Amino acid sequence: MGRWEPDARGRLAAAALQLYSERGYEQTTVAEIAKQAGLTERTFFRHYADKREVLFSGAVDLQELFVREVAGAPDNAAPIDALALGLDAVAEAFADRWAYARTRHAVITANAELQERELIKLASLSAALAETLRGRGVAEPAASLAAEAAVAVFKVGFERWIGASEERDMAQLVREALTEFKAVAAGGRCAPEHPRTGAGSQASGTP
Repeated sequence: MGRWEPDARGRLAAAALQLYSERGYEQTTVAEIAKQAGLTERTFFRHYADKREVLFSGAVDLQELFVREVAGAPDNAAPIDALALGLDAVAEAFADRWAYARTRHAVITANAELQERELIKLASLSAALAETLRGRGVAEPAASLAAEAAVAVFKVGFERWIGASEERDMAQLVREALTEFKAVAAGGRCAPEHPRTGAGSQASGTP
């Protein structure tokens, strides 16, 4: 029987993020991650396909949560309102994970390969949301446009949330980004800058 390894997956993820942040993603090896976590390389590969997937393993759960909430929206909900339910659920899932999310984002933005992988994951999320909307009777191109908009709102809210001077929680920021998107889509004006953070009406996601 193998040695009991409590929370091996979590330990490996924490060790990897620490090393990526300190040394850089490319300079960190699987052997170093395993050693930092007090585990073996064999244990690492039982949980992750490669060192890149340590940073993206949560994407599947995130997508499933988003899709489930949208699919479960009331039958008479407009597409954007169904997506809003998913956005709320996903934002709440990030509660108390600000430090992790900010460090992970910094690691990804410092590496072109990881940036590409992040874009692939977001594209997969958009495709899954569009498929869910089509299953709710939303025709094309409305389903794909709405799905892309929801991913953009999520991205803007997330990037504002991890800003060093931001004090509001992610759920509030995502709702504000959605409100701003609705205003733009309706041909109206965006909300003014936040008095403390200077978060402007431009949906750029820049903290």
